[in-house]
Amino acid sequence: MTGLVACVIPALNAAGSVGAVVRGLRASVPQAIIIGVDDGSSDDTALVIGAQCDRALVFGRNRGKGAALRAGFAEALALHSDAVVALDADGQHDPAYAPRLVAALDHADVVVGTRQRGVGDMPFRRRMTNALSAAAARRLAGCELADPQSGFRAMRSAVVRAVNARGDRYEFETDFLLRAARAGFRIAAVPIPTIYGPPSHFRQMRDGLRVVAIFCRHAWGGAVE
Repeated sequence: MTGLVACVIPALNAAGSVGAVVRGLRASVPQAIIIGVDDGSSDDTALVIGAQCDRALVFGRNRGKGAALRAGFAEALALHSDAVVALDADGQHDPAYAPRLVAALDHADVVVGTRQRGVGDMPFRRRMTNALSAAAARRLAGCELADPQSGFRAMRSAVVRAVNARGDRYEFETDFLLRAARAGFRIAAVPIPTIYGPPSHFRQMRDGLRVVAIFCRHAWGGAVE
């Protein structure tokens, strides 16, 4: 896909890793506009993204990954981007794969970087919850969603503009995919490495219940606005 690409990086206490993510994006998609969103970090994340990103959005308090993505997406649309890439700031997504996700937009509207269960260092509990989440998402969306919780994605800007996903935390990403699928947008997958570095900010009980609530809303028809 040709056109302007905006890369959105939601970041929470990622001063030690977000710089490498930005540099990796500079190398792999040199023409992209990089938007960093500091989600109320208590370390120097805001300083790093302010120095290295093309656009820096800083929250005065922690509002959640979904809120950070929503703000970053709005900035990307305001810049008239043709495609939006989202990836995490903790180094668990290899920026070198960003061009593959963008290229796959030639035949899709949303492309998800799909981690390979059973390969690499993905913990057993994460493999199981990821598999269960994928099964539920596949049933509700009516199409294959192998890794609905992956934060590494590329989307046509038309999808970002049309999909009004709910939630301010990790449930936002799952809701976005389900709404996009139900709206008829084409969703594809590109395999990416499974990389685990710093502990995830995802909390199995609190955030897991939010994701389950999203599945329930879609199953019961309450997610349609």
